[in-house]
Amino acid sequence: MTIRPFLALGVAAVTLAGCATTAPMPPMEVIRYHLGQPIARGSIAVEPLSGGAPASLEFKTYAAAVQTELLKVGYTVPAQGATPDYVATVGFTRTSREGPPRQSPISIGIGGGGFSGGRRGGGVGLGGGIGFPIGKSRPTVALVAELAVTIKRRVDQSPIWEGKAQGVSDIKGADEQAGKLARALFTGFPGESGRTITVK
Repeated sequence: MTIRPFLALGVAAVTLAGCATTAPMPPMEVIRYHLGQPIARGSIAVEPLSGGAPASLEFKTYAAAVQTELLKVGYTVPAQGATPDYVATVGFTRTSREGPPRQSPISIGIGGGGFSGGRRGGGVGLGGGIGFPIGKSRPTVALVAELAVTIKRRVDQSPIWEGKAQGVSDIKGADEQAGKLARALFTGFPGESGRTITVK
């Protein structure tokens, strides 16, 4: 019996708008697949996907986050020089997307009574009836990341569990993204096979 391939996960559209603050990030989406049988524990090694790029500093960050969660659910680190019972292959992608521009909250009202930011008062009355922001628009940036992990038996490379987590963060939360995705992915391990859940 084989594990079904992943379904495409859709991340809700993110709007990083507002004047002084950004909108809250949507929850992460997680899906897992397994054979519906008890999953044995044992020693496990974390490795990059075969054929992928050489292990980078960023991969090591994701691999460490995955290993931390594997230890929490009962797996162990193999003894030095020993062959692990299982291997967890880790793959990830991270891309940036530009959101709507964030504009300065300060505006000058051009109207008979003087409007500033849509409120009467504090503006300069020059006739007409439009308002415009002062200063240039500043683009916002959202980071969309996806973490995929497959646990295989070392002896025959047969998969016993697969999972994928997808999430969005703002640029300030980039350093914490690996840990959040790994925690979401292993929430309630092994999870219900084939069901997409959201994790805050």
